[in-house]
Amino acid sequence: MPLLEVTNLTKRFPGVLALDSVSLTLRRNEVLAVIGENGAGKSTLMKILAGVEQPDTGEIRLEGKSVTFESVRQALNCGIALIHQELNLSDNLDIGANIFLGREPRRLGLIDRKRLYAEAEPIIRRLGLGCSPRTLVSELSIGRQQMVEVAKALSVNARVLIMDEPTSSLTQHETQQLYRVIRDLRARGVSILYISHRLSEVKELADRVLVLRDGRNAGELSGEDIDHDRMVKLMVGRDLSQFYQRRPHQIGEALLKVERLRTPAYPKHPISFTVCEGEILGIAGLVGAGRTELLRTLFGIDRALGGTIRLAGQPLELHSSVDAIRAGISLVPEDRKQQGVILEMAVRENISLAGERECAKAGIFRDRVHEREVTRAMIDQLRIRTPHDRQLVQFLSGGNQQKVALGKWLPLKPRLLLLDEPTRGIDIGAKQEIYRLMEQLAESGVAVIFVSSEMSEILGMSDRVLVMHQGRISGELQRDQLSEEAVMQLATGQDK
Repeated sequence: MPLLEVTNLTKRFPGVLALDSVSLTLRRNEVLAVIGENGAGKSTLMKILAGVEQPDTGEIRLEGKSVTFESVRQALNCGIALIHQELNLSDNLDIGANIFLGREPRRLGLIDRKRLYAEAEPIIRRLGLGCSPRTLVSELSIGRQQMVEVAKALSVNARVLIMDEPTSSLTQHETQQLYRVIRDLRARGVSILYISHRLSEVKELADRVLVLRDGRNAGELSGEDIDHDRMVKLMVGRDLSQFYQRRPHQIGEALLKVERLRTPAYPKHPISFTVCEGEILGIAGLVGAGRTELLRTLFGIDRALGGTIRLAGQPLELHSSVDAIRAGISLVPEDRKQQGVILEMAVRENISLAGERECAKAGIFRDRVHEREVTRAMIDQLRIRTPHDRQLVQFLSGGNQQKVALGKWLPLKPRLLLLDEPTRGIDIGAKQEIYRLMEQLAESGVAVIFVSSEMSEILGMSDRVLVMHQGRISGELQRDQLSEEAVMQLATGQDK
């Protein structure tokens, strides 16, 4: 008998059919990967299984018995736990307190901390965290915080563990540690539903793969059939054999010239480089190399401590991001939900936000007609999937939220576009659309600087690559010099 069965699950939101008669079967001691483009219905399905949302129609059976989860607690009581992509921890509390938050053992009405830490200790050892349950969560790396989330699930004796993009913020070492934990959990009888856009992870971990497309079942793969091309074809309904479609185009004159720039993060390491009109410059490096900090300084968020920036030959003084925007520089930040869009505002309001002052009537009143025209143009150009331009951004998929974050800058016709991890956490189809846009902007003469931790992205999209290591530019590679080995050698601080 399967551990968990879902039959004909349907869920509607205003203007959106999120799930349309979706079914799945999860066996005991199995890792079932659930993949699909953003908006395919993966997160909605997982939230229903975890009691966050309730379905409109359909049935969930656990060990053959029909169940209904009207709350997260009901799902937890049945042994189903969800680990969200965004960590849900209290960093002012220690590990033990986080593991049992809301379920603390008590004695005479007070929290029994001795028992709490005693019960947390074996769970921590099982996960290989290597620290005391009294350690503050704020002192842990993102990877160890992710393990604390797993520990919370194990503390309720979860039989079904749902993991939503668990490696999106992890280093390679932390990712490998999580792999070991997942395999150990499977060996101990825990079944895992694993959501990821990283298809290499799916191939390595999954016993079976369920593919969703447009809220419906698109197919299943198992065993030797789990490979990149088959997964992509089921996800998008077409063959993406030419994923990075770079076209030869003319690279123009030098647009941005940075000389001995010192960022607040690495004040002792001056940085110098040039980027030309129509060039796509990739910036590679390991986590903490200073890539994001460089973009923040170029956009005026962080004040440079020294050096010069010239744009089209003219000195550029950046006292704030307003100066950068007026000079024709735009930034799509790494954290789109916190810094790229305003989730509680509509698509139209987000897209018109950056250019609101320039488009205001008499410099004061909002030009709503112009806002609608610009928004409609961006929705069409970027293929933003939304029922209407008044839809709140929080109800869009991650890929469409990223397109909105991009769309607010394009009407300003930037000369230099800064992209920090532009495809993190979005599906393979949305990634290709971002790449298409980067190519189009470069062909029109816009200079693009993008930071990425995906090696295939760096190799596939860059005309030239700067590699950073501990705040320095450790090397520069032309397109014909690019290889994974060459980039990693520089990223780890070795000589070419």
